Amino acid sequence: MWIAVDRVGKKFINCSFGSRGTKTGQLLWEKLKKKEIREVVTDHWRAYAEFIPENIHTQSKAETYTVEGYNGILRHFLPRLRRKTKCYTKSLEMLKYSVLLLMKHRNKKLSIFN
Repeated sequence: MWIAVDRVGKKFINCSFGSRGTKTGQLLWEKLKKKEIREVVTDHWRAYAEFIPENIHTQSKAETYTVEGYNGILRHFLPRLRRKTKCYTKSLEMLKYSVLLLMKHRNKKLSIFN
């Protein structure tokens, strides 16, 4: 699973599901291209260079603390994402629904909780 977060607005932007390869990253980038993105900060994973424009891309492990924090939020609230437990996801579809619900809730866009 790949996620994109807004470091300034402190919100989830979008996500894509699949392997850690270029194809899944490209799916996420296609969703993000519609947004006005001025800067993308990633670690040094090679796949990013395949689809993120060089003029807005910064690679620095020191600057990925926000997305790492949001990965932690996902693992904390969704047991199916925790490592080495009995709670693991058995259905990719249910994982997608769970992640999207949590993202909407954290972004305060889920009306049933308002």
